[in-house]
Amino acid sequence: MFPQRLCMQHLKQVLKHTVRNYSGSGNIPHVCVVGSGPAGFYTAQQLLKGNNKIHVDIYEKLPVPFGLVRYGVAPDHPEVKNVINTFTQTANNERCTFIGNVCVGQDISLSELQKCYTAVILSYGAEDDRKLNIPGEDVQNVVSARNFVGWYNGLPEDKNLDIDLDTDVAVILGVGNVALDVARILLTPIDILAKTDITEYSLERLRKSHIKRVILVGRRGPLQVAFTIKELREMIKLPGCRPVLHTQDYTGLDSIYKDLPRPRKRLTELMYKTAITPTETDYKLWNNATKEWELRFRLSPLEILHDGVKASGVKFGVNRLEGSDMVNQKCVLTDETESVPCGLVLRSIGYRSHQIDSSLPFDVKNGVIDNTRGRVKDMKGIYCSGWVGTGPVGVILGTMTDGFDVGKTVLKDLDTGLLDTISNREDALQLLQRRGVKTVSFKDWNKIDMIETTDGENIGKPREKIADIDKLLNIAHA
Repeated sequence: MFPQRLCMQHLKQVLKHTVRNYSGSGNIPHVCVVGSGPAGFYTAQQLLKGNNKIHVDIYEKLPVPFGLVRYGVAPDHPEVKNVINTFTQTANNERCTFIGNVCVGQDISLSELQKCYTAVILSYGAEDDRKLNIPGEDVQNVVSARNFVGWYNGLPEDKNLDIDLDTDVAVILGVGNVALDVARILLTPIDILAKTDITEYSLERLRKSHIKRVILVGRRGPLQVAFTIKELREMIKLPGCRPVLHTQDYTGLDSIYKDLPRPRKRLTELMYKTAITPTETDYKLWNNATKEWELRFRLSPLEILHDGVKASGVKFGVNRLEGSDMVNQKCVLTDETESVPCGLVLRSIGYRSHQIDSSLPFDVKNGVIDNTRGRVKDMKGIYCSGWVGTGPVGVILGTMTDGFDVGKTVLKDLDTGLLDTISNREDALQLLQRRGVKTVSFKDWNKIDMIETTDGENIGKPREKIADIDKLLNIAHA
């Protein structure tokens, strides 16, 4: 009863704040944003900037904000996390309220939010991962890269990830930035990782890891890789580690990449030079390496090999590439097969969103909400931004652009009278209060933030993330 009483007291304070600042504001638009990752915060930022009366409530299912920036960005990429400073400014805006630890679809329904707000914007990202749907996929040590990232980044649902690093070889299925992030974490010297905000429990497991070789496998060729040049350059210069790029995969590409668009040209040129014409500096860097990573192409996984319990390798089908457009060639499976022994398989073939409410028009195949420029199909006042609407494409910059665009769409619909400004957002908060939901405010998050940074500083890290929901809530409501 005691935690529930704390929750009710907290909600009463939120309601009191609301009445004090927004009493008599029936015609002031109140917009609900579901999800506090980049898409949610950038959309909220645009709304607050574009209308000096609008109030935005940001709902988040976890007790802490920032979504993918906190739980998806690699710990050795602290510069990417600087956007948190901008998000914090948005959250501290007097017309913005963060409401954490509320799971839309469970604690409160979409239809209930729709009745309480001028508009509801779904920005909850892509939380599921795509499956291979091949034999052996469910055996031990076949792990989702998404779960692995959540594990080393302190995502509560992944803190007890069942993964065995007592093997020499890991195979990563996929050649995107997440695949390279995962490979880099597996191969980076521990003394470097120990200075980041990687979780201490994962750091200890990585300290005992026996992995010496990581193989990244793509279905097509080097012209179709999805990672970017920054991530590739980091891998090439990874201390104590050598790249293995097979010359036959790159022969002749020098006559092709010169005519490619600049980002693809620079990326392909770097792969080509690394494989065909490495420099003396490169050789010096790689000569004393004790670990290595390898790029393999034109292979499609057919089966996870295993000993009855645990993964022991991957059986691949060999592909050939067809099509005159070299960059967009399609892979065609041949009769030839190849098996690659390994003790760990990481699946990194893309993320997908899930349908939080049965009323949402949802594209099951692509894992996105059916929408046109952020407007959810056939649902007045319901919008979506970020990966839940676009699919898991691009980086944070692309999400920012989409969030801004969707925010502008909502503002336009307000200006043209398509949306009714009358709202009853206090009803939503009272509903959560009656249901005993332990909400977390942004001030509560500041308490969590202070403890995490203090704990991190005590062991020489910028932060030690707390991955236990109950502990997060106890700190928030202390």
